[in-house]
Amino acid sequence: MLGAKKEFEGVLLVDKPTDHTSHDVVARLRGKFKMKRIGHAGTLDPAATGLLVMLIGKATKVSQYLVSVEKEYTGTIKLGEVTNTQDADGEILETRPVPELTEAEVLAAMQTFKGDQYQTPPMYSAIKIDGVPLYKSARKGEDIEREPRFIRVINYELKRWASPEIDFWVRSSKGHYVRTLAHDLGQKLNCGAHLKSLRRTASGDLQVAEALTLEELLEMPLPALEKRLLPVHKVASRIAL
Repeated sequence: MLGAKKEFEGVLLVDKPTDHTSHDVVARLRGKFKMKRIGHAGTLDPAATGLLVMLIGKATKVSQYLVSVEKEYTGTIKLGEVTNTQDADGEILETRPVPELTEAEVLAAMQTFKGDQYQTPPMYSAIKIDGVPLYKSARKGEDIEREPRFIRVINYELKRWASPEIDFWVRSSKGHYVRTLAHDLGQKLNCGAHLKSLRRTASGDLQVAEALTLEELLEMPLPALEKRLLPVHKVASRIAL
């Protein structure tokens, strides 16, 4: 039909900048592609950077499959400070001295979190209870009972120990909150902790090295941007479900 609006379709790999919500990225790409049917396969917190798998057009139909894959992250945990959001964006609730821990002691504590387990989601999250997102209740000072979720931590590696900071790499199942893992590790070490920084490096077999930054993508003319779209069937063949 003459003048019909072009409908794009495919999977777009974005290296999300900090201070953007996942919905911010969706909104900006909707403006670029001039279409509403755009979503993502797994949210990232505003302060986190890294791989955001964007679903364009009919690719949104496979969201439930791409969300279910394992994810990989690198980041830094700061010991000695507990925040209400479990990350660096929150208000400091408690400050405690950090014991003189050896690298072996830190690693041993981290290893106790490997495997199948139940994790209680943080209050500052988008999970809805009775139709209300938890973060809205948290902002009112409410503490709502949350049902623990079954998760799996496949690998949890120590990359650097320089008190009070821990650099780590983790591979985990869907539904896993890395900032809660940081908080819980701090409790395990008897000094408290929060997640200082986080970067998603992989989603299934998709790597952040394959992604472009949001600004790079937005500056592209549409024909060039269209070439960055991965066919859904090729992505599905790479994902280990």
